[in-house]
Amino acid sequence: MTQAKDRVRLWLRLLKVVRGIESDLRENLRRDHNTTLPRFDVMSALSRHPDGLKMSQLSGVLRVSNGNVTGIADRLSDEGLVERVAVPGDRRAIVLRLTAAGISEFETQAQAHENWINERLSGVSPEEARAMAARLQAFAEASESSKKEDDHAQ
Repeated sequence: MTQAKDRVRLWLRLLKVVRGIESDLRENLRRDHNTTLPRFDVMSALSRHPDGLKMSQLSGVLRVSNGNVTGIADRLSDEGLVERVAVPGDRRAIVLRLTAAGISEFETQAQAHENWINERLSGVSPEEARAMAARLQAFAEASESSKKEDDHAQ
């Protein structure tokens, strides 16, 4: 088998595992919390930025379009889980941040998420998990560096 075929096979296995876990997460979030993975992702991003994020910043963190985030933000706001706060000195900008109810709801969802992932990956030891995570991080950094070099060369 060639190196290229080995790498393609690795990619396909990674993709299969990730898609399976993601599918389970979507189902668990829907069933147990009546929510979606994109909503969970928005709340997760906001939980890491207690002062809030501008919509464009939130889109950048999630790597999705502003349009995708706006609809989710509207629904979370309607439910009282996030609030829109005007940015002083910039009439057009708003910051989105979790409300107290949003923080509480996200903490519940995040704990369930952690439990689901822990259960799904129970066959992986903590040492193996750290080693795999470090290897994937190194790969991501090398890949990003290579992409930046390609972008600059063009």
